[in-house]
Amino acid sequence: MPDSMPATEIQTTATAETEAPATYDPQRRAKELAILDALRSVVDPELGMDVVELALIRQIIIGSDASEIKMVLTTPFCPYAGSMVQQIQDAAEGVLEHPVKVTLLAERWDPREAGLTW
Repeated sequence: MPDSMPATEIQTTATAETEAPATYDPQRRAKELAILDALRSVVDPELGMDVVELALIRQIIIGSDASEIKMVLTTPFCPYAGSMVQQIQDAAEGVLEHPVKVTLLAERWDPREAGLTW
């Protein structure tokens, strides 16, 4: 995965147990879009923007019994990290109706990935 990925190119992956041939799966894509839509309700309280808009979501891995969302934070020691991770987990589990693990990645967030310039 490249170090910088625009918000419109969130990587999604099937797990080995659900992996299908490299064909377009409209049901899987619908789930991915539903998850992203649900994650728009999770707002970074310091910036007032949602985690999708900020390009904090790096990868969505959808499995049949469990899934994972990989994300970054706007700052390494974000005081709202625990709250945001829980909100992301709750929002995704509401769509998928099975457990979702949220993994924080060590890579740095770059506001330019979200189209922001300060």
